[in-house]
Amino acid sequence: MKEKVLIAHNRDEKSSRNKAVAPKQYIINAHTLLFPRDGAAGGSWIACHQNGSAAVLLNGAFEKHLQQPPYRKSRGLAFLDIVASSDLYLAYNLVDLTGIEPFTLILWTSHRLFECRWDADKKHILELPAGAAHTWSSVTLYQAATISKRKKWFEDWLQLHPHPSIEDLLQFHLSAGDGDLHNSLRMNRNGCMLTVSVTGIEITKDKSMMQYLDLSSESKFIAELPFTKAAVIQ
Repeated sequence: MKEKVLIAHNRDEKSSRNKAVAPKQYIINAHTLLFPRDGAAGGSWIACHQNGSAAVLLNGAFEKHLQQPPYRKSRGLAFLDIVASSDLYLAYNLVDLTGIEPFTLILWTSHRLFECRWDADKKHILELPAGAAHTWSSVTLYQAATISKRKKWFEDWLQLHPHPSIEDLLQFHLSAGDGDLHNSLRMNRNGCMLTVSVTGIEITKDKSMMQYLDLSSESKFIAELPFTKAAVIQ
């Protein structure tokens, strides 16, 4: 792999939700993963795999949906079911998502990028250009016009940062916006719903490095996951 892969994610959550556990390594189904852990259900929303793959979870599929609990398990736990496998793309195709709330799953695996959406009825998969920059926003929190505006912020930022570092990307996720705190990347809706953490992943030829910014405590955590020799990206 000649170029590094950069991934960043803002977690927008209710302020009343239990505080997440900072990233560390876990062994699940004999696979070593690196991820922060949800303090409530125990799942996650972003993870690295020892084979060089990475995945990100967003709430909602194509549009804001009406919640219909009880659900069989949380999306964060379903996310770990998929990530804790040797082939994440195949795992998404095979996993039973009946009774799971709609979500969007971004997979970086084997030099390929997939946008996977579960709408509570059907799985949708779109392969995207792996060498291009992409951005997503949760459809449960942001309307189409706001999602388009956020995409434009990203495109404009890339014009000024054509070869960003992970620190550059994290700074974008902390500061991008137009003064509207309800919809800026580091959002805050009257202290009830807000960005609680920002996570960055840098994937190089032999390891993934994860930076986790806990905004509630203003703490920063850095963890690494070396790849197994058989899975080193070339």
